[in-house]
Amino acid sequence: MGKILVGFAFAVMVGGMGFGQMTPAPAAAPLPSTVSAVSQGGAGKTMLLWPAGAPGALGDEDVDKPALTVFLPVAPNPTKTGVVVAPGGGYTHLAVEKEGYAFARWLNERGVAAFVLQYRLGPKYHHPVELEDAQRAIRMVRACAAEYGVSTDHVGMWGSSAGGHLAATAGTKFDQGKADASGLGASDLVERQGSRPDFLILSYPVITFHEPDLHRGSLKYLLGDSPDPGLVDSLSAETQVTKATPPTFLFATTDDKTVPVINSVMFYSALVKAGVPAEMHLFQHGAHGAGLAVGNPQLSGWPDLLAKWMRERGYMAGGRE
Repeated sequence: MGKILVGFAFAVMVGGMGFGQMTPAPAAAPLPSTVSAVSQGGAGKTMLLWPAGAPGALGDEDVDKPALTVFLPVAPNPTKTGVVVAPGGGYTHLAVEKEGYAFARWLNERGVAAFVLQYRLGPKYHHPVELEDAQRAIRMVRACAAEYGVSTDHVGMWGSSAGGHLAATAGTKFDQGKADASGLGASDLVERQGSRPDFLILSYPVITFHEPDLHRGSLKYLLGDSPDPGLVDSLSAETQVTKATPPTFLFATTDDKTVPVINSVMFYSALVKAGVPAEMHLFQHGAHGAGLAVGNPQLSGWPDLLAKWMRERGYMAGGRE
């Protein structure tokens, strides 16, 4: 990797239910480039997280209907791994092609199922709506695990930028499922599933809401203009890590001008202190929002490092990187 990992760059290791009422993808329809021989049916299908209407919905438009777009690999999924993918966009829009569908195709090419999350956004929606959407997505993948060839204990979450904050929040604030699903009716078996991701992948994530290293746009659109200080603390993910936080892979660049790299360092440090298995790769140069960094010689090797980590942890079979 020589010239790729330069400056401050390192990798350290520590310690058939049919719920998917299928509808065509509404607001975030995949671009034509999504159609791929490695994904069954190209873009797969989109299913609403709450077919009867999302709790707290403020309207009946596409933006009020959180959903998952399903990508299933043509090749076998021997590890039975599924990944919920949360695109970034500062909690005000979604980079759904670059940090959603492209990641899903990459996972499919390596025999892993992917589920791209369209979650609700500010300024129309604020916390806890976004977290509820992420938790529901994880629960739904587990509830439909047999249908999609996924194991309920191999469900991870991959988030980028603000989507990385959402993934880190899901990895630090979760439950083991609602036994009676009383909030949405006893028949809602999705809510009986646990919401803890089994692993996290964080690409140049927003982590902290504390000065001076926060991303102010993400804070504003998630919590509003005058957020409660206690909520700011609670949603600074580096302060919420425990030994129950899932194993995590982090990737970022030192000279990121949008989300300071210290966000990743903070979360990694907290993971190490809590004894959670963690691996971090920091590259010296690279703009924010690199995605898979295709065509970027400085960063294009980072997905290979992720594939290696997933194989070592049993979340991806051997073979091509």
